[in-house]
Amino acid sequence: MAPLPTGIRFLVSFSRDQWYRAFTFILTFLLYASFHLSRKPISIVKGELHRYCASAIEGELRFNSQSQKASDTPPHQLPGNETDCGWAPFDQDNYQQLLGALDYAFLCAYAIGMYLSGIIGERLPIRYYLTFGMLASGAFTALFGLGYFYNIHSFGFYVVTQIINGLVQTTGWPSVVTCLGNWFGKGRRGLIMGVWNSHTSVGNILGSLIAGYWVSTCWGLSFIVPGAIVAAMGIVCFLFLIEHPKDIACSSSLVARSKSYENGMHRFRLQKQAFPSEEKSLDPEMQCLLLSDGKQSVHQNHVVVLPADGGSGMAAISFTGALKIPGVVEFSLCLLFAKLVSYTFLFWLPLYITSVDHLDAKKAGELSTLFDVGGIFGGILAGVISDRLKKRASTCGLMLLLAAPTLYVFSTVSKMGLEATIAMLLLSGALVSGPYALITTAVSADLGTHKSLKGNSHALSTVTAIIDGTGSIGAALGPLLAGLISPSGWNNVFYMLMFADACALLFLVRLIHKELSCSGLATGDQVPFKEH
Repeated sequence: MAPLPTGIRFLVSFSRDQWYRAFTFILTFLLYASFHLSRKPISIVKGELHRYCASAIEGELRFNSQSQKASDTPPHQLPGNETDCGWAPFDQDNYQQLLGALDYAFLCAYAIGMYLSGIIGERLPIRYYLTFGMLASGAFTALFGLGYFYNIHSFGFYVVTQIINGLVQTTGWPSVVTCLGNWFGKGRRGLIMGVWNSHTSVGNILGSLIAGYWVSTCWGLSFIVPGAIVAAMGIVCFLFLIEHPKDIACSSSLVARSKSYENGMHRFRLQKQAFPSEEKSLDPEMQCLLLSDGKQSVHQNHVVVLPADGGSGMAAISFTGALKIPGVVEFSLCLLFAKLVSYTFLFWLPLYITSVDHLDAKKAGELSTLFDVGGIFGGILAGVISDRLKKRASTCGLMLLLAAPTLYVFSTVSKMGLEATIAMLLLSGALVSGPYALITTAVSADLGTHKSLKGNSHALSTVTAIIDGTGSIGAALGPLLAGLISPSGWNNVFYMLMFADACALLFLVRLIHKELSCSGLATGDQVPFKEH
């Protein structure tokens, strides 16, 4: 009998469970990347909505004597849909406030809707809930672009479209995180979710490139094409998403639940066996977060006891019950400020590059993707370090500590030329996105599945929604503050971002102290993947 080809041997070396797990990983990656793909066009199109006057207005802000003269001269009207200052009503001197209001409308609706989305998502089938959200998001993203073709110049139209789009997009994050949490355990969650969370940067990059392709010729397509992609992915979600391994008789843990822990199909080496008494123990990282002073045992009031649901399972956790989980409040407030910084870059970076490096909207959008490239490496690096050290809060704190001075250097060096801007975009992207990625994925999943919940798997969506919803408040405030502050100078915007980084670090000080106090624990031992 002839030997099997190398490629076939490689394919059959994986078990059925591993193939389904890989499929779920890739599918949820693509689903949420499409959400971010549809959020990016607004930042690319800003330079086109206020196209020619951008540099002039910046000059007027520096020379107040010229500002009055400019305001007395109405923009020259061009044939068709535009003036020489862009697209009405964004062709006026207050264009930065108007564009900031668009960002705020979307992100404020997203923040409010996120708190409700997690609670609703726990009570509905994830596949149906996510499919509805993606179809609706695609429709309202495209609706914004239709304003170009139907010559709509009503500011209210664009604001309402942003608000509804922000609400329907909240269906995405709790759904995909819950689905991924169902399929993957905790043993290498930082690395797995660090790689998976690069969907944020991949979506931003693709969104920038797609929107940038049409921004200078037909900016309406910069919204319609991403909207069509999101809607198409919604159909894919409906046809292929598997919510839980039990739906197809797969194991929900990365290892078989046998005493050997290595059976030829699951090749994960475990250095710590699971005994029946394991139900009463915690993994080192969660134990550190739960200890009151790093030395005493877990107090009974830190255990969230949930009523049974008809005797067949656990009830969905309440909002207040989720807040009682140790670490949820601190990480939520930290994410508020970390996401403020990240989303300010997401929505205003192309316009900043246009102002500082004097590039057109298309080139500025392409250059801004380097920030997201840095974010990919930052998210993966944060996951690897936190898995290695078993210290999530300390890893976030270190990156936040380095991010603040890096932002100051960025604000200074980026004015020296294109090469300096490229280097600082990569470094800033890594340090800014690292903590944000770690908190929204691995930390949220850890807190939503740790032992104080007594094995309740229904808490993950609510915990994820609380953490990301609180972070989304910062995401709404950041672009709004940038729009209000930027007329006084871009340096002041960077000072605001540095202050936000310092606040994010401050909220983690207590958790960092607890983790460092637990340094005597045997964190080197790997903990078996938990089924949840």
